[in-house]
Amino acid sequence: MDAALSTTTFVVVDMETTGGRAGTDAVTEIGAVKVRGGERLGEFATLIDPGRPIPPFITRLTGISDAMVAGAPPMSAVLPPFLEFARGAVLVAHNARFDIGFLKAAAAAADTAWPQFPVLCTVRLARRVLGRDEAPSAKLSALARFFDVSTPPTHRALDDARATVDVLHGLLGRAGSEGVHTFPDLLAHMSPVSKAQKTKRHLADPLPHEPGVYLFRGPSDEVLYVGTAVDLHRRVRTYFTGSEKRARMKEMVALADRIDHVTCAHELEAEVRELRMIAAHAPPYNRASKQPSRSWWVDLSDEPFPRVVVRRRCGPDSLGPFRSRNTAAESAAALAEACGIRTCNHRIPAAGVHGADCSTLGAIGGCPAASRSGDDRDRASADRPGETRDEYAERLAPVRALIHGLDDAPLETLRQRIDELSGACLFETAARKRDGLGSLVSALDRCQRLRALATLDELVVARPDGSGGWQFAVVRSGRLAAAGCAPRGASPMPVVDALTVAAETVIPGPGPLRGATGGEVSLVARWIGRPGSRIVRSTGGFVTPIRGAGRWAGWVQRARDGRAAADYAG
Repeated sequence: MDAALSTTTFVVVDMETTGGRAGTDAVTEIGAVKVRGGERLGEFATLIDPGRPIPPFITRLTGISDAMVAGAPPMSAVLPPFLEFARGAVLVAHNARFDIGFLKAAAAAADTAWPQFPVLCTVRLARRVLGRDEAPSAKLSALARFFDVSTPPTHRALDDARATVDVLHGLLGRAGSEGVHTFPDLLAHMSPVSKAQKTKRHLADPLPHEPGVYLFRGPSDEVLYVGTAVDLHRRVRTYFTGSEKRARMKEMVALADRIDHVTCAHELEAEVRELRMIAAHAPPYNRASKQPSRSWWVDLSDEPFPRVVVRRRCGPDSLGPFRSRNTAAESAAALAEACGIRTCNHRIPAAGVHGADCSTLGAIGGCPAASRSGDDRDRASADRPGETRDEYAERLAPVRALIHGLDDAPLETLRQRIDELSGACLFETAARKRDGLGSLVSALDRCQRLRALATLDELVVARPDGSGGWQFAVVRSGRLAAAGCAPRGASPMPVVDALTVAAETVIPGPGPLRGATGGEVSLVARWIGRPGSRIVRSTGGFVTPIRGAGRWAGWVQRARDGRAAADYAG
């Protein structure tokens, strides 16, 4: 869409209808003209059977009667060839909200996906480039007289579309005299922008048409905002146009004095650099976390009788990371119930016992560790002896095994508990526990996948760039150590060798992710997981555990779809 207006293809469309409400009224005629550079490339016109009587006043206005549309195709048959006719073009209409509204309503009625056409309204354009003294009215008939069009409008679709073409060319000529030469320039010219946005458009001029990271800097050279783009010039330019609606961003632009940028090999490198720069500079206008290392983790507490707790620091057996404490707490509650870990808050000395003061886990709630085994859950507390520290410690091994993907038996235990509640017609409680199990499975699956990536000392991955070349990422201990590209026709392996030699040295740290932040490992994992990725080299197998949470993904999806948990096939 950065091409000149003279090389941009426009499809000017007009419709006649049975009324003015899209979705309620129907189309009786459609007419369209395809133009580029002042040359007409084709026309599309047909009457349409609205499937209902045409009101008399519409017939008087347009001349289209019920007899004329008898035997005409319905809109469902006309829409596909029209969309093909308009494919790749900018849709233009006089009062575009009306005509595009009817087209979108027809697409919805036919269960057809609406293509994201760029749209231009000649009414809005006229109001922007013509003064009120020149054109008091923006009606098509008035503008047709003003520009002395070759085909006057007649309230018939094709005639009106032809008239709108001439009006469009006249309006584009006016806009061109004001320095508008591309379609994005035209949209920006039509949109209201602040004075600061207008005066600072030149800040985007030096930026290249390449992927990378951009930094808005303030009067004291402080970083105000950090962002990424697949095309730096195009993305940053939008901050100085009417397409930028966010009040915070307009305020930021008013403060900015210059824009720095860092070009990147591909999207992954840009996203990782953005994450690191936000952490380093803490820009005031970025909503993303300025402390990516401060995530939430689920772990066992440091007590004689440990509980499942949520905290900032992590250990070798922690589950996470989580962005919010509430999400972590939900998974922690499900983990405690699945593994029978106590949730009571009273302090128990090392020489004490657990269970004497706890209620059994019932439909309403209770301590999951109140009974000594799953068979004793419904036994009254008075009939149950307490557990010593050594006896309680036997419950901790399944927690660690579940987190590391060595055994998923606790998930099956919780699933059976959901079945029991459903069988007792306690559906609301069963649904809450089902949601908790779903959150726990998702957290376990994500944690195990990130651990698998962070465990590898080095992993080299390639992805096709879409034009016959390759994008490469060298990942060490879950962190991006180098990124590069091999264009089409270039030998990829010398590029891989050069990247590996020049890659950043990563010293693994403590914790499940070996010192990497959850945000960066997640970005790398998502990039690697996209279709078409290929492993070039690896210091070990990039695998997730066979008894991990990934095998429960089907159950979670069925549970979310409202299907019975008993359908899970293991």
